[in-house]
Formats: sequence, C-alpha cells, structure tokens
Amino acid sequence: MRALASMYALTELAWIVDLWWEGLARHWRDAGLRDVPEASEEAHDLYGLWLAPDLFFAQTCGYPLTHRLKGQVTLVATPCYSAPGCEGPTYRSFIVVREDSTIESLADLAGKTAGANGYDSQSGWNVLRRALAPVLNAPGAFPRIVETGAHRRSVAAVRAGDVDVAAIDCVTFALLRQAAPNEVEDLRVIAASERAPALPFITRKDIAPDDLERLREGLRAAMADPDLADVRRALLIRGVEILPDTAYERILEIEREADRLLAMPAEAR
Repeated sequence: MRALASMYALTELAWIVDLWWEGLARHWRDAGLRDVPEASEEAHDLYGLWLAPDLFFAQTCGYPLTHRLKGQVTLVATPCYSAPGCEGPTYRSFIVVREDSTIESLADLAGKTAGANGYDSQSGWNVLRRALAPVLNAPGAFPRIVETGAHRRSVAAVRAGDVDVAAIDCVTFALLRQAAPNEVEDLRVIAASERAPALPFITRKDIAPDDLERLREGLRAAMADPDLADVRRALLIRGVEILPDTAYERILEIEREADRLLAMPAEAR
C-alpha cells in the first residue's frame, strides 16, 4: 500500500511529518485497518501515486481532484488549518510581490511576469487567473507565466526578481514564515484570492465502505490525540471535516468565472 502524509512537507518539517504519519498509522491500526504503510512517500510522481490501485491515503490539490482525478479516487476528508487566510475547511492564496516592488495592486500587473507552481494548481494558478481576469483587460495585459514547479520555487523566483508576482497557498506561506522566515520576509501581499475547500485527503476509488469509515475514524482520533498536539500545531493542522464531493465544485466555479471574464470584451469586464 502507498501513502503521502502531506502536500506541505517542507524539508525543514520532514521529521515532523514523519511523526504525524506514525501517529496516523497507529490510530488507523487501532481502528482495525490492515496493511497500513510503514512510512509516507516523498512527493515525486504525484499522479502515479494518487492513481495507484493500492493507494492507502494521500493528500492532493483540489484542482486535480476536480479534473484529472475526478471519478478516479475517493474523497476521505478535508483538513482545517490554523494559518492566516484559512477559515474552517477552506483556504486561499496570497498574491505576493517583492517588498521593494513598485506594484501596489492587481491592476499594476499588466504586462508583468508571474510565477505559477503548475497549471493544475488551484492555489498557484486557478485563483491567480481569476483574480487578474477582471482587472487586466487591455490586449497583452495578462502577465507572462513562468511555471516553477512548486510554491517554494515561486517564492524564490519573486525574491530573485525572475518573476514579478506569484500566488502562494496561505498554508505554505505560513509554514515558510515558521520554518524558513528569511524566504518570505522581503515579500509583500497585495491581494488575497477567492476561498475554496482546502487540499483534500483521498484514497483509492474502490475502497470498501467499512474501510473508508475506519480511515475517517482513525483520522479523527489522530486529530484529537493530545500526544500529537505539538505535531499538529507545528503543521498548522487543527482538525478535519467530512465534506461532500460537491463542495469542491467551487474550484470549477472559479475556473468558469475566469473563463467568462477573459472571454468578455475588455470594456464589458
């Protein structure tokens, strides 16, 4: 069986993620699950992992869940984070520029260069596109996009001046402030994005209903375990909620809103 404990596994926090996995695994075994993986994998071939027939548990992004993974995996739960920008089981992105940049608002991004961790990212691309669509309405105004491959690389690209702006997941931003503050101390937030459900926990498509309930039972137990309180606090995790799949349609709505605005004549936006 295969697993990925967190999409927020910063190098500096890897040992804490390992402790979190050990706690999760213990509670899943207590809930009666067998074949619990001994360790969480590193995030390399994510789609290969997410679509693996022997997927035990993983975290993914909402955009893949509503697109390439749609109908191919089972939604387990949605985490709630304590990072600024999060509310209940929702999160948002912060649109950031260098502290010394002359950019003050979204409208100032016309003709600039933006960093995006990937075109299949809700937090790094989908919300950035939606935020810019209504304000950058002149021909050629939308920024040139540089795909960085990761939020942390987008942060580095903004700091280095390789790109002018990036949308950074608010949980990533908070974890960087905590674990590597020098990487974000010279950045400035100029806007916050639309909210959407946080990065979902998933499992394989054909999981038995009883095992799905045991997964949720163990997850809830780990969230309530006082021995894991410091681990949860370090990872900014404060709970989980069981949301219906339809909650993630908000991501599709954001995408459609951007499509509609970008298709409109400039003067009508």
